Amino acid sequence: MRNSFLAGAALAALAFNPASAADALDEIIILNDRLDQADLAGSGILIGPESLQEHQYADIDRILRAAPGVYIQEEDGFGLRPNIGLRGTGLDRASKITLMEDGILVAPAPYAAPSAYYFPRAARMNAIEIVKGPAAIKYGPRTQGGSINLLTTPVPETASAQALLQYGEHDTARAHLWAGGPIASGDKFKLSGLIEGLHDESGGFKKLDGGGDTGYRFDDIVAKAVLETRLGELSFKIQNSDEISDETYLGLTEADFLSSPNRRYAASELDEMDTEHNLVSLGWSREFGAAWSVALIGYRTDFQRDWFKLDRVDADGSAANGGKSGASISSILADPAQYEAELAILRGGEGFSSADGALLIKHNNRDYYAQGLQGVINWTGTVGGLNNELELGFRAHEDEMDRFQWWERARIDGFDLTVTGEDTPGTESNRIDSAEALAFYIQDRIDFGRLAVTPGVRYEHIELNRIDYGGGDPDRAGVPAKDVSNTVEAFVPGVSAIFDVSPEWKLFAGVHRGFAPPAPGQTNVDEEKAWNWETGARWAGGASRAEAVFFYNDYENLLGSCTASTGGGCDIGQQFEGGEAIVKGLEFLGETDLAVRFDTAFRLPLRISYTWTEAEFDSSFASEYDPWGDVLAGDSLPYIPEHQAQISLGLETGRWGGNVNFSLIGERRAQAGQGGIPSDQFLDAHTLTDIAAWFALTERVQLRGSVRNLFDEEYIAARRPSGLRPGAPQTWLVGLNARF
Repeated sequence: MRNSFLAGAALAALAFNPASAADALDEIIILNDRLDQADLAGSGILIGPESLQEHQYADIDRILRAAPGVYIQEEDGFGLRPNIGLRGTGLDRASKITLMEDGILVAPAPYAAPSAYYFPRAARMNAIEIVKGPAAIKYGPRTQGGSINLLTTPVPETASAQALLQYGEHDTARAHLWAGGPIASGDKFKLSGLIEGLHDESGGFKKLDGGGDTGYRFDDIVAKAVLETRLGELSFKIQNSDEISDETYLGLTEADFLSSPNRRYAASELDEMDTEHNLVSLGWSREFGAAWSVALIGYRTDFQRDWFKLDRVDADGSAANGGKSGASISSILADPAQYEAELAILRGGEGFSSADGALLIKHNNRDYYAQGLQGVINWTGTVGGLNNELELGFRAHEDEMDRFQWWERARIDGFDLTVTGEDTPGTESNRIDSAEALAFYIQDRIDFGRLAVTPGVRYEHIELNRIDYGGGDPDRAGVPAKDVSNTVEAFVPGVSAIFDVSPEWKLFAGVHRGFAPPAPGQTNVDEEKAWNWETGARWAGGASRAEAVFFYNDYENLLGSCTASTGGGCDIGQQFEGGEAIVKGLEFLGETDLAVRFDTAFRLPLRISYTWTEAEFDSSFASEYDPWGDVLAGDSLPYIPEHQAQISLGLETGRWGGNVNFSLIGERRAQAGQGGIPSDQFLDAHTLTDIAAWFALTERVQLRGSVRNLFDEEYIAARRPSGLRPGAPQTWLVGLNARF
């Protein structure tokens, strides 16, 4: 298939094609993989199979450290619900970027509720594609920072199988297995398939007062089928995953963190996330001669979650169906001196007993679905003596979040919790957010010889709706308390150019409109808008390559969304306008094989990734949004370090090898501000060292081992959702990897 299939729905169709990894991805900048140098007029990075095999991370946060221009706010130490930003976008639940799996939008409700409470487990990914700059307009709806596309295991052309079995510290156990290949064939058809399973669990590294698990368990299964005929290629995919994780929003006070960073208060004993995710897709693609190709894919995702987690403390106790009472856990940990009685309840302890109903534990219960049809038409030909690669894409999509929540109320005796009452389901939050969207884009790469120019435009028409029944109508039998609709239309233009200075050097530049829609029910909030510029240079010679990019994002209207994961303190779902902001920075990525320099018999791959960022508000305003607060022009945006980098060095022989990653993250602030960072908002700089090694027992079986955070560095990963949170400590893993 042609390289121009790297667009929209075609990505999804290609993911099922046995040749997709080689055919679709050779237009992307390659990160430590043996594919051709990229010819993309903009920023694009592929973290390919070889790179993912180095450390066999299951944590997406650790994987993405290798890419410049990507910002991570750790939360649980496992990357279960990552907070990811691109080029200065907000990080909270990766809601400001476009997330895809095999080209299909993968956020629970990508338009109505994009927060990534579901994120595909990275352990089963075959490659990860990151696109920034003008190329982002192809994907949408959020074109501000860019997109991340997770590419799953392709259906192999020949009968193949792989098994990875690992065990490690904190009772970590992982099994990843897949098998696939041709099933049947004839003169007019070929049927191939793949089945894949992942089991991933850990007892957790945090120490719950009174004892108990603080880890997780994932079970994930995927099945694919590809039918190749003269009428084109049909592809089918089905996926199901279940998660149980003993995760909480309850962090620690500053004093308790300094004393024991991996501690967890007893009041979070019952906190548990319970989810199920399903995806089904059906795709068709066909080439019509040498000039035309078409790809279509229909999809449906369903996601159910109930995050049963501590929300508030009422020292005097509260009766069932008593409504909201007491203080939020974020307020308590932000000012423990003021909430001394409530903090004592969080801690519990021998001989301690609280009032009945002192702990309000919320069923954060939500159901989501998303479904749609998307496609792309590609044409390659000559107009006026110039070669053109034209793409026409569309997406018709709808999604919904059904929020139906209530509290259970408990007391604490010593370190043990006892439920003393339960509210009627739906009495805390009872609303439906939905969206319908129709999107088109057109993009044409025009080849002038050494210069190629790619203009394009995306159009989004989005109808948003919020129906709020309120806590007084859990049966939804009456007239909704609120039924608000808003419509958003946006034209998102972009243009990029690349110039071949020489066989080794390329220069590129581009500009595009950054866009992100508001949330349902936000009739007084405009969409997020910006003009995003980039310019860069790319060099490749022999075993070495490098790229440097300067980007400048000029926000006209920056949006922030109130969520429990940002600390609350406002109405959940409310959006805030942050006005003008400037985010600028420099990205560098370079790699080489030092073996060529030193004429060794083994490989010595070296990779360096670096990002410098300056992200500041350009206007002053007052806000109830906790990460911003009262802002003055010149204040830095929170959770974006000025400097971050990763250095990776490997050693590979025919029989054994190893790799070490040094990830350096600069200091950050937890709330917008300028000058010195106050101690209660300070996030320290830190360096994480991960090592991995392998030894070939046979031609097909490897013994593998790794250590994350080799030097057991203790650091504050975040000060939200509620209190201080640690990064993961030193953790070892050993295992066997067999491929047949």
